[in-house]
Amino acid sequence: MDMTMDEFETLVTEVLDSLDDEIVGGLENLVFVVEDRPADGSMDLLGYYEGYDRDARADYGFGQLPDQIVLFREPLLSICDDVQQLRHEVRVTLIHEIAHYYGIDDDALHELGWA
Repeated sequence: MDMTMDEFETLVTEVLDSLDDEIVGGLENLVFVVEDRPADGSMDLLGYYEGYDRDARADYGFGQLPDQIVLFREPLLSICDDVQQLRHEVRVTLIHEIAHYYGIDDDALHELGWA
């Protein structure tokens, strides 16, 4: 499957906007970023959360950058056959990474079926 960066970013925004308020309503000082691939060029990482989970974070002060969730376009495209499947994988990846923001680790996500 192929999709330009602009098209992919639009799709990610649409999926993010469609998530329930229960999931995104408590997000603060967090940005969503789209990159082609991880820095090491691998194709097996779909996204990651960079920052401190909500319970571990201190109050943000002047000049502190927001935490971020990064989605990787090429790895996500490589596992999808069509736009419907891509929307599903982007949704699962967003929810997985947002869960890390809330302090849910990979073991708990596996138990819940989100990893």
